[in-house]
Amino acid sequence: MSFGEIGAIVIFFIGVYGVIARRNIMKTVVSLGIMDAAVILFFVAAGGKSSSSAPIGARIDAGAADAVPQALMITAIVIGIAVTAVSLTMFIYLYNKYGTTNWEKARKMRDNE
Repeated sequence: MSFGEIGAIVIFFIGVYGVIARRNIMKTVVSLGIMDAAVILFFVAAGGKSSSSAPIGARIDAGAADAVPQALMITAIVIGIAVTAVSLTMFIYLYNKYGTTNWEKARKMRDNE
């Protein structure tokens, strides 16, 4: 395992801790973004080798890096941004309706309606 992969695993579990330990909706959304970035970092670190060259132009040969995982990670970044935008939109709606950023308080208010 490379340092990038180990770092990505550590960052991912920091995000997991943020999701589990915090009841604040904003902190949960940020923690999910951290986990998303960690997964992308892991795949980019696992797919690259220090001896490979960039797959650009006439330099495409057996020693070139595979461009498919990089293209998939660009797609994952776009999907992650969309998920974050939808999550923040839902957060604004919940905050305007219940007046709290706490998951538990919002659930109790919803059950009391």
